[in-house]
Amino acid sequence: MSAKEDIIKQVQDKDVEFIRLWFTDLNGILKSFAITNEELENALDRGMGFDGSSITGFQDIEESDMIAMPDPETFAILPWRMQGNVGRMICDVLKPDGQPYEGDPRYVLKRALAKMKEMGFDHFYVGPELEYFYFKSPTNPEPLDTGGYFDLTPLDLASDLRRDTVLALKKLGIRVEYSHHEAAVSQHEIDIRYDDALRMADNMVTYRLTVKEIATKHGVYATFMPKPLNDEYGSGMHTHQSLFNGDKNAFFDSEDPYHLSEVARSYLGGVLKYSKEITSILNPWINSYKRLVPGFEAPVYIAWSRSNRSALIRVPHYQPGREEATRIEIRCPDPSGNPYLQLAVTLMAGLKGIEEKCEVPEPMEFNLYGLNEEQRMERGIETLPSSLQEAIRFSEESELMKETLGPHSFKRWITLKKLECAEFNRQVTDYEIKKYYPLL
Repeated sequence: MSAKEDIIKQVQDKDVEFIRLWFTDLNGILKSFAITNEELENALDRGMGFDGSSITGFQDIEESDMIAMPDPETFAILPWRMQGNVGRMICDVLKPDGQPYEGDPRYVLKRALAKMKEMGFDHFYVGPELEYFYFKSPTNPEPLDTGGYFDLTPLDLASDLRRDTVLALKKLGIRVEYSHHEAAVSQHEIDIRYDDALRMADNMVTYRLTVKEIATKHGVYATFMPKPLNDEYGSGMHTHQSLFNGDKNAFFDSEDPYHLSEVARSYLGGVLKYSKEITSILNPWINSYKRLVPGFEAPVYIAWSRSNRSALIRVPHYQPGREEATRIEIRCPDPSGNPYLQLAVTLMAGLKGIEEKCEVPEPMEFNLYGLNEEQRMERGIETLPSSLQEAIRFSEESELMKETLGPHSFKRWITLKKLECAEFNRQVTDYEIKKYYPLL
């Protein structure tokens, strides 16, 4: 039975009346429209048209016709719908002639994966740790609890929320490793088991919506905003990555003192080398940089280590007999961005490192926050951009970013983020009113 026939049969057997077609805009915001079951076969054969000029970062108004082509491999029943079964499929965005649309974030990741295969690798495995907050209201960030890292009830009032979310993810075919309360008040984490990058990016956008839908069912609000509370930890997305040839981990070398192959070292070196250039994708909002400050466990300094969580990249200790688990953990991304673009730029930075045979310095196995600026300069430790405005300056000059996003999306990304910076610079914040108004 073909994938198309299987989906049609599932829709008939499960009395599915509507199927939602999903894709993301350039920012990673999920977009969706619904078709009836009568239109399913036509959608699978030809796709469904929509106005691309109304999607952030997509087409201009004079070239707005686009096609959403559902990927049959992504069909699932939405578990939070109480009345009638509703299916969903994630779509590739095509031009009217059926060719891939260069501005589709999913296609950007597919291009990066194609380059990976050209270089002789079969799999790019990714395991993200997406953190988020629960609040009592969508209009006021009032925490549900005062718990901390790994706290249990009664401090952690969201255990039922996490449980229901994990059960919903399992019904969607997303494997979960574990869930727990995070370090900040009302902050939580559900870790998805590693998978191939394209499937994982699909899972990440599904995960974010699932967290929000289950929260809504319980009468609360979930947010992936990187830093919603003053003087609390922000939400990160530590991302574990490795390359495989067949079932062999290309990152593992039993002879290396850190058990890292030359491929792994060069990949790591590439991510370090190009980290400033890709930061605007990994941390894409004005608010993202309120999290990237010293003292709140978010990495600011461009270095790597094994145990030191103040470094940009951590290499978890090797466990004998688990060669397949050798990986690097990139600690700067936050969960608010576009997963397709985030995985694409880190992969391309790593692949560029392999091409250039990038060397890595010795690991920094001490708290980098304890160094002053002079000490960091002596050790050659640079810092990530401290604002979106600074990050965009690095991205705008980056050949790697142009290659990864393609000319179409690169130009639109830079323009979009410059507009955001300009809009923010016109705002007067509560901090300024409280600090300066009574004084000046």
